[in-house]
Amino acid sequence: MTLAFAVALVGLGFAGAFLSGLVGVGGAIVMIPLLYYVPPLLGVGSLDIKQVAGVTMTQVLVSAALGAWTHGRRARVHGQLAAVAGGAMAAGALAGGLASSVVSGRALLVVFAAMTTAALVLMAVRPALDDHVGTGREMPFDRLKAAIYPCGIGVASGLVGAGGAFLVVPVLVALLRIPVRLAIGTSLAIVGISAAAGFAGKAITAQIPIWPALAVVLGSIAGAPLGARVSHRAPVSVLRAVLAAVVAAVAIRVWIDVLWP
Repeated sequence: MTLAFAVALVGLGFAGAFLSGLVGVGGAIVMIPLLYYVPPLLGVGSLDIKQVAGVTMTQVLVSAALGAWTHGRRARVHGQLAAVAGGAMAAGALAGGLASSVVSGRALLVVFAAMTTAALVLMAVRPALDDHVGTGREMPFDRLKAAIYPCGIGVASGLVGAGGAFLVVPVLVALLRIPVRLAIGTSLAIVGISAAAGFAGKAITAQIPIWPALAVVLGSIAGAPLGARVSHRAPVSVLRAVLAAVVAAVAIRVWIDVLWP
């Protein structure tokens, strides 16, 4: 790996982790397209889609853990919900991570495109609760739904190397009716648990290129806490708009690659 390639990966890791802390995504929603498209455009190197998946899962684990810790300090993490959903999602992610070694790169792109589309649809649902209600409290929730939805997300996430938080946040808000700020912090805790399992699956099957992963993680260490601090000051409407714009842009780009390879 060249120095230019390493510097580019550090910068991309910072950008992905900053967005992770800002809007509650693990970073994969931007890291997968950034790592796949940007280095070749800069002429510094390239990673194939399976290498991108392995690097991204590593980055998601680090950025989600850092972001959840920062949000948790402000009582913006629902502990019981994170434990139930995180455990279910981790089981799915481990299965997906192990299965990904025998799935084609094109199939992984299709799965990722479907995930972004589902997230976009769910984001159109208006939050049921005002952001100032319930923040920092242990709210009641449907345990069955909190296990079923994340488990399905976990399987898809483990396959493509995504933490799945870009889909977890809309599910928490639209289907489990969790306030937006609480959903953002909780999603990072859920994804941190899940990403640990997905990372294990990819590590066991030797799908993680070590040096690119370390470079991206280095950038993530600074980006995730900074994004979380900015998130605490930004209006909820702005956070939802940023997440929607990012998901829409990525969905369009990935579907173009799927339909016109």
